[in-house]
Amino acid sequence: MLKKGSKLYSILTGTCPKCQKENMYVDRNPYNLPAVFKMHEKCSHCGQKYKIEPSFFYGAMYVSYAVGIAFGVAAFVISYLFLGTNLKVAFVAIIATLIIFMPIIMRVSRNIWINMFVDYDKDWDKK
Repeated sequence: MLKKGSKLYSILTGTCPKCQKENMYVDRNPYNLPAVFKMHEKCSHCGQKYKIEPSFFYGAMYVSYAVGIAFGVAAFVISYLFLGTNLKVAFVAIIATLIIFMPIIMRVSRNIWINMFVDYDKDWDKK
């Protein structure tokens, strides 16, 4: 399921979508907040440019909204349905979840966005 060459591998690991050899981010830790958005200009292995055009990652905001909704729904289901809390506690759980996972949501959204436009190329090193 999480094999090299799949989009899911690149999305979850933050590796180059074309060769999946190098991490796209300068710092792998998403909780290093000053560096959460800092990316390499291009992949040192295959030369894939990450910022394909100016303001390329603005589209990731739309993906971020959907990913945030998924995290919020998961927090609600776990809190309200599984743990049996009241609605106020479930609301606090949703807010806390979104705040705690914000750096991960931002990175995963960028990874999803770039993987929508760049495909894995298993023969990149032969070219």
